[in-house]
Amino acid sequence: MTPESALREYVEQYLPEDDVHLAARARGQELGCVPIGAGGGAALRFLATALQARAVVEIGTGAGTSGLYLLAGMPPSGILTSIDVASEHQRAAREAYAAAGISPSRTRLIMGKALDVLPRLTDAAYDLVFVDAFKPEYPQYLQHGVRMLRPGGVIAFDNVLWHGAVVDPSKRDDSTQAMRDIARLVKEDDRLVPVILPLGDGLLVAARRP
Repeated sequence: MTPESALREYVEQYLPEDDVHLAARARGQELGCVPIGAGGGAALRFLATALQARAVVEIGTGAGTSGLYLLAGMPPSGILTSIDVASEHQRAAREAYAAAGISPSRTRLIMGKALDVLPRLTDAAYDLVFVDAFKPEYPQYLQHGVRMLRPGGVIAFDNVLWHGAVVDPSKRDDSTQAMRDIARLVKEDDRLVPVILPLGDGLLVAARRP
């Protein structure tokens, strides 16, 4: 193990996951929806706590790993709205939430394509928007996400380093280009204050200016 990989492992394992998180992570791997890493999940929980987020939108339910982290940071009255195109993902997420003792009233799972669902969500009504879904659509998710954020709210995008491909000029596939585009678009948006956190596969976080 190189010093760099040892340091990364130290960061990712700083806050160990419990059995509920590990089981959700295993289900996600089985379903082929790779969940956010432990370091990125801890960052989501931190953001939800710091924002006292009562209304959160998650684009990409997966098997519920990221939802567990978000809900853990939200107050007991907070509601997570999570969108996913696959019913089996949302069944797995419900199983994870139940195992964690989370009331069904705290989650609103919507099955469908995100770009069909997002226009129906209210402007300036959400404290936090987390994106971990179809990568080529990230720039379009940004348009809706900023619209839905209250002033001072935060939008976060997972996988923005895309396994290192974003800095390799020879990589020109749609997903890699979308990760480059989202980083540029967020940086150029005067409404946002961004930072890339080098956790897991990269977490781009941006706060909406008051």
